[in-house]
Amino acid sequence: MFDVAVIGGGVVGGLVLRELTKYKLNVCLLEKESDVAMGASKANSGIVHAGFDAPTGSNKAKFNVLGNKMMESVTAELGVKFRRNGSLVVAFSEEDIKTLATLRARGEENGVEGLEIIDGARLREMEKNISDAALAALYAPTGGIVCPYELTIAAIGNAMDNGAELFTDFAVKKIGKENGGYVLIAENGREVKAKAVINCAGLYSGKIAEMIGDNDINVSARKGEYILLDRECGDFVSHTLFFTPTPKGKGVLITQTVDGNILIGPTASEQADGNTETSADGLSFVMEKAMQICKKPPFSNIITSFAGVRAYSDRHDFIIEKSKKTKGFIHCAGIESPGLTASPAIAEYVVKTLVGSLLALERNESFNGTRMPDGYFKDLPIEEKNKIIERDPSYGKIVCRCERITEGEILRSLRVNPPATDIDGVKRRTRSGMGRCQGGFCQPHIAELIAKERGVTLTEVMKNGEGSNLLVGVTK
Repeated sequence: MFDVAVIGGGVVGGLVLRELTKYKLNVCLLEKESDVAMGASKANSGIVHAGFDAPTGSNKAKFNVLGNKMMESVTAELGVKFRRNGSLVVAFSEEDIKTLATLRARGEENGVEGLEIIDGARLREMEKNISDAALAALYAPTGGIVCPYELTIAAIGNAMDNGAELFTDFAVKKIGKENGGYVLIAENGREVKAKAVINCAGLYSGKIAEMIGDNDINVSARKGEYILLDRECGDFVSHTLFFTPTPKGKGVLITQTVDGNILIGPTASEQADGNTETSADGLSFVMEKAMQICKKPPFSNIITSFAGVRAYSDRHDFIIEKSKKTKGFIHCAGIESPGLTASPAIAEYVVKTLVGSLLALERNESFNGTRMPDGYFKDLPIEEKNKIIERDPSYGKIVCRCERITEGEILRSLRVNPPATDIDGVKRRTRSGMGRCQGGFCQPHIAELIAKERGVTLTEVMKNGEGSNLLVGVTK
């Protein structure tokens, strides 16, 4: 029996798992997909919010500001790219300017540092492509950007390196009680037993709660569609640009990514499920909004579009609490924006305060919180690269031309925790297939490497989980 089982392999579940391994506990993570970071943590804006949006006193405000301050050290330990590029909330009317003043006052009350309202002239000095119609902006220098799936994979990998176990393809369908703990039963009949359970199941956290009788956690889905531009136009903006928020939310933004692309989106449409199809109307809306906030966005450099589905609760705040029905069950539900920013602080609170009130927490003196970056090779000086290639010639073979990813890096992604098992898993760990050609050249070679490494045939290699076969048979 495990001491603690975490349900859900997103960024919150991943950082909770890592936090648990700082103590002498036997812990595991249950993920319903074939890989981690497959839900909202795979497809969101990657923004580390400053903390001026959320109502003062809310869980969102508290954990946003704390998480923002922790992000620099957490990402440094895990070898994850993070940058404080600063954010700008742009005003286009006098009414918008009044809203900026409200946001600044709220942010200062929440504990956000360095907020200031700048005029149009300074705004244009900071952002050369801002719309001529922009009048002013709220500048938040503590805002930043991070790669959400890179952070998730690194956190879970580090937890596994420190003794945590990962069970993928484990969709919990039933939860029972046994010997003072819980029996978690998957759709395929597998079972895991644990003294305590932490529900970090994202979009499905309400359904998990219902399995133990907590029927007051209502979680719904909201889809956001995005457009991604090639790194060729990565200097189109340097800060994260927001519209002044309305009662419906923050709206479409434009930002750099930590890897040098430009990301535009998202939309916000209610969903009955986790459908992530993009739509012509949604992408047209994103482009229209981008043209309102910036002059001549370089849409000729679009390399892909995608959608993510995020969970939100009818409480309009993070639900971070013990079960009201049974002892030893903890909920982290409705973790919408700014959940990515808040995740390190949520993890620390959940483990130290909530788990600590259930189980004795004894420090794990052998815990090692550092991890070598997944993309370490391409950032090395040429002399260091040559030394590695001398030891392992696979690092001298370029597989992905667009992103300059080597065979050695791809093989490493299939071997280090948590190991990739399909094409998209390799893509999230190495960026192979994320360039202008979107895998047009490198995908066949990557499939061959996966087949050889895993000892399977090419027809058994998946693109993105069960049923996504690249090949269905041999023709010659």
